[in-house]
Amino acid sequence: MATFVLVPGAWLGAWAWEDTARTLRERGHTALPLTLTGLAEHADQAGPETDLNTHIADITGFIKENGLRDVTLVAHSYAAAPVTGAAGRLGDRLERVIYVDSAPFTAGMCMLDLMPPEAADQLTRQVSASGDGWRLPMPPFEVLGLSGSLVGLDEGHRDALRSRATPHPFGTYTQRLADPTEPGAGVDRVLIPCHDFTGLLDAGIPMLAYLNQPPWRRFDLSTGHWPMLSTPTELADILDKAVA
Repeated sequence: MATFVLVPGAWLGAWAWEDTARTLRERGHTALPLTLTGLAEHADQAGPETDLNTHIADITGFIKENGLRDVTLVAHSYAAAPVTGAAGRLGDRLERVIYVDSAPFTAGMCMLDLMPPEAADQLTRQVSASGDGWRLPMPPFEVLGLSGSLVGLDEGHRDALRSRATPHPFGTYTQRLADPTEPGAGVDRVLIPCHDFTGLLDAGIPMLAYLNQPPWRRFDLSTGHWPMLSTPTELADILDKAVA
């Protein structure tokens, strides 16, 4: 049985993993969803100084303080950035890293690099206008859908996102990842791409080619960008299969 540490994407807290975590526990695994600084129940712990290093420290601190070993560390969306930074710092505590509709970051990369310059500028203006200069409110769904597929999100899922999403500390988007330490050669590497990312991986884009080769293992999931909401049981099935 595996020990999963489940890290949510932007605007989300541990709550987003509840259904997937419950299914994993029913199958005998340990499933520990993590809320990062500034989000959900930890919203009051953040400030303008909260950045990517803060979230990297959240992950490594949670694992070490709880004495966890043989960890399967799971990143959804934005969480790929801090998980990449944390993975190489965990040494033999880390058994496996899994990226859900995301991929590891490279040195010097930040979240804003993943979007067109005009979109990054729009987010910066939004933070200045309605986020006190350091918080990024969750955009409307019509804007979210431009960068991540909304397939599978029914009105109940959308209501949950609207009511429970937390403005995200923008410093985690602007700070570039320092040169990350590569996890050990024995660390298992898994990719779970959903609709849009599956298409990118199949398109033969040179910079993504390494993700289709060993040591990476790939398990496609036919849903949109938030599978822990749209297909939580199916996501648990794949996580279970990945650690078998």
